[in-house]
Amino acid sequence: MKNFFLIIFWTGLLLTRALAQPAMTGQSFAIWTASELLLNNGVVQRTIKLPASEGSFLTTEYKPVVGEFKYFQKINPDFQFEINDKTYTGSDSWKLVQVQKITDAKQGDGAAVTLRSKDGNFELTVNFLLYPNLPVIRKSLTIKNLTNEPVRLESVDVEKLIATPYYATTFSWICHDYGRRRSIGPYDGNFQDALLTVHNSDWQQGIVIGNEAAGVVKHTSVFWDEPAILSGLTHKDARFPFRKYIDKGESFTTPQVFTMVYNNHKDPDEILNTAVPDFVRKHMGIRLSELARKPTFVYNTWEPFRKEINEKLVMELAKSAADAGMKEFVIDDGWADNYGDWIIDKTKFPNGLKPVFDYIKSLGMKPGLWVSVGSASPDSKVYQAHPDWFVLDAKQQPANLHEDVQNMRTACFGTPWRDYIKDVLLKLALEYGLEYLKLDFTVVTSTYRFGNKVTGCYAQQHQGHKDHHESLYSNYEAVWKLFDELHAAKPGLFIDCTFETMGGLQLIDYAMLKHAEGNWLSNFNEPDHYGDLRVRNMAWWRSPAIPATALVIGNPEMQDKGWEMHIKSLAGALPIMLGDPRKLAAPDLKKYRAYADWLQRMENRHQIMSYRQDLPGFGEPMEGMWDGFQRINTETKQGGIIGVFKHGGTETKRMVTIRHLDPVKRYQVRSMDGKVVASLTGQALQTTGFPVSLNEQYTGALFEISSN
Repeated sequence: MKNFFLIIFWTGLLLTRALAQPAMTGQSFAIWTASELLLNNGVVQRTIKLPASEGSFLTTEYKPVVGEFKYFQKINPDFQFEINDKTYTGSDSWKLVQVQKITDAKQGDGAAVTLRSKDGNFELTVNFLLYPNLPVIRKSLTIKNLTNEPVRLESVDVEKLIATPYYATTFSWICHDYGRRRSIGPYDGNFQDALLTVHNSDWQQGIVIGNEAAGVVKHTSVFWDEPAILSGLTHKDARFPFRKYIDKGESFTTPQVFTMVYNNHKDPDEILNTAVPDFVRKHMGIRLSELARKPTFVYNTWEPFRKEINEKLVMELAKSAADAGMKEFVIDDGWADNYGDWIIDKTKFPNGLKPVFDYIKSLGMKPGLWVSVGSASPDSKVYQAHPDWFVLDAKQQPANLHEDVQNMRTACFGTPWRDYIKDVLLKLALEYGLEYLKLDFTVVTSTYRFGNKVTGCYAQQHQGHKDHHESLYSNYEAVWKLFDELHAAKPGLFIDCTFETMGGLQLIDYAMLKHAEGNWLSNFNEPDHYGDLRVRNMAWWRSPAIPATALVIGNPEMQDKGWEMHIKSLAGALPIMLGDPRKLAAPDLKKYRAYADWLQRMENRHQIMSYRQDLPGFGEPMEGMWDGFQRINTETKQGGIIGVFKHGGTETKRMVTIRHLDPVKRYQVRSMDGKVVASLTGQALQTTGFPVSLNEQYTGALFEISSN
């Protein structure tokens, strides 16, 4: 009987849709009547109450298609924002203008609902996208100014969902900081919350909230001032407030927020290891997914040489790095005679950089270069000619946002600086055949300066922003546009947008991933196993919410006594080494090449650089424990690699299980030398596993898992 009524319901909706909207072909995840929008892809469903003539716009149901879901009330305001200090929410009275089908280039399908405010001052379009076989609803707001003057948009919550009383707010874990840190109780997020999960272990249910806003202007809160989940842009009373002025007749579209509701999961890490990375890899539109060949082993000159580099040294380092099997060679800071003009220092490189890069390429490596994307020396020609291109502080004085010294000026991307630095970078990339650009230093907020006054730009005449608050958002957007234009000219370019450019310690987020391939996350200088633990901890902390290959973790040095553990630890992120390879003896260089070639073979066979998951039964890397990772290709299920580590633990043997394999296929587990250590079905590897013995106190091992 229940199925009968469901058939009647869907038939009625389809008939009404045929009358209410134009005929469509192909897949559609949205159907609507004059009073209701239903979003359903067979995995997740969300029902929206539409204003029939005038009325509210409310989410009345949001749940997995199968099973119950207890988190949300029947009346959810859906969104909230302020225009000229007046608050608007879905609970207000709206006039329905139209509902349209929308799609994106990554298999997204859904609907855009256009509403007109009761005061007639603006139109709001609420955009919803769903994706095949995933519990994802991705949402943004488009606001069009219908008045005759610019309006000020602030305090934008793209999503506003109200939790059910008591049990949701009292017993939920709030898994914040990339989904890795758990707390109970009200939580007001910060710029590290690109993703968080709200999970009730009694119900085995929860919701993932992914915020695609950039850097310090993203905001997600859970049960903070009210029993609500809010996600969007920072509020006007925040430390780094979002603000956007929308001119007469113009529109502004917010960054997207994606949410995933789930049930029947005992632990929130289950969805963090499955649906989240699947969505990010396949449908978000990140740059890494567009890159046909991903880097597998990078060398960088920063440590220990810092700026003390020259032609002779770099060529010697390049020869040794190539002998060690490095695939990319990046020249860091120290090659230019000042910041801003980016003129090659002829005392260090008398023949320029071209012969150096030609030599790097002749050794079979891809060349790369470091550039500060938004800084200039006070004595540089560009600053002397165009001081109006640079950030001013609250007292209208030139500012260095990066550090608390005056030996540098920070450029404002709301000026012609953006076109200037674009020309500089394009010339470098195209003239020298660069494949890797490390673009560094502060452009919005500093990693190293404290307080929220020394941020953004207070200049009153810059075209890109009307005031300081707007500059916090607009400068990020201008940097992303710059990156997009560099990629248009050189599609295979790997852009490393450092945490300093992002504006916070070890900060990386989805906004960056859509415009740059990687992020230099850290500078860990401890030798041997002390640094290895920090590398593995950082890789665990940011993944799997963030793709592991985007995690550029420095500064392990090639000549360290424990260099083999450096490579094994880095195999769970983007392998990058620094140091002085000239100090390595021939046998060590041969062993290095064996590691480098093995990593490249694993990428060629399994595309490991597109995947990373937690290794079952092994948690956060820490002293006295075992830890591990797996990089299994969940698309082909042909295999991948795993890493297992013992960091001071007392046990010498552990059983290791592996997930995300085909249960009926037989797999071989091989050590790096090709020896088969186990041959088991995918089901047996998941349930029983195989033994790994590690006798040294601080050690680790890498294995290939293959069905071939």
